[in-house]
Amino acid sequence: MNTAITPSQYLAKTFGLTPAQLDKVLGIAVGSREKGAFSDIYFQVGTTEGLVFDQGILKNPSRSDVSGAGIRVVIGDKTGYSYTDHVNVRNLTAAARNAATIALHANAVEPVQVGPARKQHNLYPLEGILIGLPLKEKVDLLMMIDREARQYDPRIKNVTVSLSIQEETVVIVTSLGDLILDRRPLVRLGVSCLAEEGSRRETGSSSGGGRVDFEFFLEDERWKKHALKAAQEAIGLLSAVPAPAGEMTVVLGNGWPGVLIHEAVGHGLEGDFNRKGTSAFSKMIGQKVASDLCTIIDDGTVPGRRGSLNIDDEGVPTGNTVLIEKGVLKGYLQDRTNGGLMRHGSTGNGRRESYRHVPMPRMTNTYLAGGQSTPEEIIKSVKRGLYAVTFGGGQVDITNGDYTFSATSAILIEDGKLTTAVKGATLIGNGPKSLHHVSMVGNDMALDEGTGTCGKRGQSVPVGVGMPTIRIDGVTVGGTSR
Repeated sequence: MNTAITPSQYLAKTFGLTPAQLDKVLGIAVGSREKGAFSDIYFQVGTTEGLVFDQGILKNPSRSDVSGAGIRVVIGDKTGYSYTDHVNVRNLTAAARNAATIALHANAVEPVQVGPARKQHNLYPLEGILIGLPLKEKVDLLMMIDREARQYDPRIKNVTVSLSIQEETVVIVTSLGDLILDRRPLVRLGVSCLAEEGSRRETGSSSGGGRVDFEFFLEDERWKKHALKAAQEAIGLLSAVPAPAGEMTVVLGNGWPGVLIHEAVGHGLEGDFNRKGTSAFSKMIGQKVASDLCTIIDDGTVPGRRGSLNIDDEGVPTGNTVLIEKGVLKGYLQDRTNGGLMRHGSTGNGRRESYRHVPMPRMTNTYLAGGQSTPEEIIKSVKRGLYAVTFGGGQVDITNGDYTFSATSAILIEDGKLTTAVKGATLIGNGPKSLHHVSMVGNDMALDEGTGTCGKRGQSVPVGVGMPTIRIDGVTVGGTSR
């Protein structure tokens, strides 16, 4: 727990609530209902500040505040949920009654079984402040980035720099007796560069951050790396040719390309899809689902990472969960409800966007573990293919694993050498099949810079992705030339 104040003290100071009042609200929620009924209260208080420096001008700073609480009642696989934007005993009591009524009007099945709690982490201890940092310090950083990017090449015609700083406190109270507080920082820096040459215009971008303080961007001049990366990508795309189309070998670079693992594989390993039998990986634990070279892990305990949490949004400490080990499916990502119903227990992956949302199984930092090959060996092994290093959007069909991804930055591989930059490449494939076609895995595993946001059922949460350089055979590439 990264704070000196206790959960009870925080709730008393912020909302004027006492432990006795909380017990009464939870009693109303679970009451004398079916054995195995579970209830929790999720309190959230937070502030987000945003700055944008565009066309050499500081845009109006933004600030948004959030404060509220949600109450959940779970009976078997049925959930009742209600929330209030104005936290007091009367509103919490009403929300508890509403949630209980919703849950009771559904047909209950077997009770949820909650496994033993793990020790809470301290993954993002902070000594300074984030919200309230002098405006000048933040603006100075944005201006330095703007200058650095423009100096890279005169063809850089505009630079947009954004900075988001968030401080959030959550308190989770459960009918099991849990009373847990977590203070969660989150910062993100984004840089976008527009390059022009003649009538051609291209854009490059770079971003990063994590559950760290503002000084993170100043250490080792990380800000400069983002400025140069965005500028280099924009300038490089000015000379890029249309991507070829057809089936070919694809080499994915390390770090952010791990978003393909997140989308094409990770979502299919979330517990709710598998409990309902709608995932391509349903009922396949213990079976071979990938190449022997593939080990996929979800780890919410990496200090300072964007996807890391001391506790998930159900109060369960996050963990290091091996999903696929040397090609064999080992398990799924679970929240309390789905993990209990599947008799697997929670893996600490119950997440929600805010107090207005019900938690569900979600990824934290999901990555493909490193292998033995060097990146140079992997590229040299390819006669003709594509080296993809930066990805844009992507989508996947959970039921069969089919995916589509756009590569915003890629290079042709010809006779084992990187040759021509291409644009407009789209990778089309099937997640489970692609895992079987991974033929080489690099020794350069890296997590992304800290920029990912994952959407599921209308909820967005910060996540991390990662992978080493890998080779996948037989990928369909959609492009504009042959």
